Order: sequence, then structure tokens, then C-alpha cells
Amino acid sequence: MIQLQPGADSAPSRWFPAGTAGPATLVEHVIGTGVGRWWADSVLQPQVVAVSCAGQVVLRGDPHALAQGSLAPFADSCVEAPSRFLPVLRASFETIEPEERLVYSHLVFASSRPRRPMHGVTVRRLVPADAGALAALGPEAAWIHTSWGGPAGLAASGYGWAAIRRGRILAVACTYFRGSAYEHVACAMVSGRRWEHLAHACLTGLCEDIDARGRTATLSCSRDDRPGRLLAWTAGFRLQREYVTYATGRPTAMLHKACAGQAS
Repeated sequence: MIQLQPGADSAPSRWFPAGTAGPATLVEHVIGTGVGRWWADSVLQPQVVAVSCAGQVVLRGDPHALAQGSLAPFADSCVEAPSRFLPVLRASFETIEPEERLVYSHLVFASSRPRRPMHGVTVRRLVPADAGALAALGPEAAWIHTSWGGPAGLAASGYGWAAIRRGRILAVACTYFRGSAYEHVACAMVSGRRWEHLAHACLTGLCEDIDARGRTATLSCSRDDRPGRLLAWTAGFRLQREYVTYATGRPTAMLHKACAGQAS
């Protein structure tokens, strides 16, 4: 796959319909923010196209057009693609782990606010000065701001809410991928803080913002993620559809090269 320049005339945005709920919102997010990468098997007449951002990949086209090893750039990623790509994905990586996921749309606004946070905690929209607090969440939670290019990008975006006590972020919810009709949201919490209902409070503020922008919030989680499903339901999200993603391992080309080196 060839990496294309974002926004170039050859960028295959026409392959992805705008206003799609769920992970495909990634494409509009990359167009709007410039955070992410465009890929194609050919610059002039692509038959396979992909968009990647924050370790996630949306892949479309004809898998028979792919040369061996061309999917190597998507190692250690979460790939969303039609099932026809499964044989080439299996041939391209040492491991492929499918995961059933659920997409929820925010349809129900609670008649009352979520439970009041503990004393000393403020739930509010993120501002640029919160970049340091986001960075202080550490590597385990760094994924929450990756789709905005880092802590400063999310803090300044206007698309995040956080529960903060004494300058420390305890929970954060943000628009992870921003589309024209949908905003795909995500949450991160400090370990042990679920009982404070802080994620719910952050989601409530974020969803009110999204509704005011005339868009619909969506959220996705694994079928096996019971806490995530419960949070989605209590925050007013309802199941819209199901899909499958593929977690990729090392490219098989790297495995073969390593084996050849050991043999020599």
C-alpha cells in the first residue's frame, strides 16, 4: 500500500460515504483534522483504499488487487474491513484476532443528571490548559488523545469533557472521531474510579454538546465488555448494529525474514 498525501486529489475519500455511523467516522475525522493517513494500492487507479488513525484502519476495495506483503503497514492495528478481506489478512499477518463489536447511538437523554460526583470533583469541558493533566494520565490512557494528535490537540479541540480534582483528571470522555452527522465517542478512567460515576457524568456533558451541534453521538465496545455495555445503556445509548474488527500481529514477511536469519 502507498501512503498518500492527506487532502490530495488522489485521496480516495469518495470510497467512503459521509454521514456513516460507527468506526467509518474515522474517515471524516482524518479529512477534517489532518490527523491520520491515507493509503491506496495505486495512486492513479486504486482498487484498494484505506484510512488509518490512532491504531485503527478502515479498509475497502478488491482484496484480489493486493500484492503479497502490501498490508504490512497495518501491523499491530485494529482493522475494520468487509469479510472478503479475511483471507488476505490471514496471509499477511502472523496472527489475526477477530472481535465482535457493537455500535450504539445516543437516543435517550436522561430526565435527570447523573449522580453528583464526589466532593472536590469538577466535571467540565476540557480547555487548552488541561493538556498537561491529559499527558499525566500516562501511557496506559494515552490512546484517548491519539486521534487528536496528542494531549494538546484534544485539550484545545473543544470536543472533550473531564472529571477533575485538584488538577488531576479522574475520567475523560471525548469525541474520538468527528463526522458530519455522527461523532464517535470514547471514555477513559483512572483505575478504581468507576463507582464515582464520573465517566457517566463526562459522557452526559459531551452528548449534550454533540446534540447542540446537530449531530448524534455513537459509541462502540466489544460484545464481551459488560461494563462498557452497561455504561452505554445508562448514558442513553441504544444498540444500532454489530460489526467485526481484526487485530493484526506481526507481518508474515517479518516472520519469514527472522526465520531465514536464524537458519543462516
